[in-house]
Amino acid sequence: MMRKKRKRIILAAAIFAVLSALYFVLVNFLVSAALVPSFMEKLESFERITEESYAAQVQTSDIKVNRQLALNAADEWIKMCVRDGGCQKISTETEDGFTLVAQEFFSEKESHKWVLLLHGYTGWKEEMYPFAYWYYGEGYHIIAPDLRCQGESEGDFIGMGWTDHYDSMLWIDYILSQDPDAVIVLHGQSMGAATALMMTGEEDLPVNVCAVVSDCAYTDAYSMFGEKVKEWFSLPAFPLVDSACLALKLRGGYDLRDASALEAVRKSSTPTLFIHGDADAMISVQMSKDLYEAAACKKELLIVEGAGHAQAQDKDPDTYYGTIKRFLEENKIHSE
Repeated sequence: MMRKKRKRIILAAAIFAVLSALYFVLVNFLVSAALVPSFMEKLESFERITEESYAAQVQTSDIKVNRQLALNAADEWIKMCVRDGGCQKISTETEDGFTLVAQEFFSEKESHKWVLLLHGYTGWKEEMYPFAYWYYGEGYHIIAPDLRCQGESEGDFIGMGWTDHYDSMLWIDYILSQDPDAVIVLHGQSMGAATALMMTGEEDLPVNVCAVVSDCAYTDAYSMFGEKVKEWFSLPAFPLVDSACLALKLRGGYDLRDASALEAVRKSSTPTLFIHGDADAMISVQMSKDLYEAAACKKELLIVEGAGHAQAQDKDPDTYYGTIKRFLEENKIHSE
């Protein structure tokens, strides 16, 4: 009798050990599948997710036409910058030993105005060039970096705004080394917007950072990770997201629960323009509304009707850029 009981205990322990190991593998797979681009590219699901994300975008003719016009104008401007020596590639080193790369564009005008352009999740700096072209026309010097682990920048894990907001401080340091009187705007889309908002929650943010343009930001990485686990992999958020937080803390050195733009804006004194499309199927427009309501700073909210994720500038470019221009001028960043 005792021998049978001992066998059952051993069998139960073995089953528990196997299930625990499988769960551990699953959690680490999810972390890699969501936050390691090189691993993501190996998955057949990555292409499917990309296609589904594109299909979820608004596909109206005005957005397509305006998008192509913006890309064409930016391409011609880039060619001019390269030809005339109006840009250069720069790099910086993070405390944990990664090289980050950015493109710098020089204003033709004498100006202390600078903008730091921050792209979204699994993106790259080139996506921000149409915005760079507009800021160039407004007399800004421009820094457009690849966030860690994306584009030309090194890294182990996508930072979901958390490691990125520390990394982006290095670009602020660079700007101030070039121009101690710099007046700096942070303009981000999606994860880049969340990054900018997290920066505003830091006590040591230089006073030179005078405004933020937050385009379709999420409230916090923990919520976003949970939504995507359900949407992309048809798995329950609990307890997987909490387990993923622990795995990422061990592997990547940060916790998704720390990556909260919502908590940051509650401490912010940096004037912030929140922008979101009301047809965004990737990040709910409610998140920008929640961020706007929570923000302690001077603030404004622009909801663009009919715009999907990161499409507000293409749905209604006149309103988009016109609102940014007015907001920045009202906050002491004037055309020169």
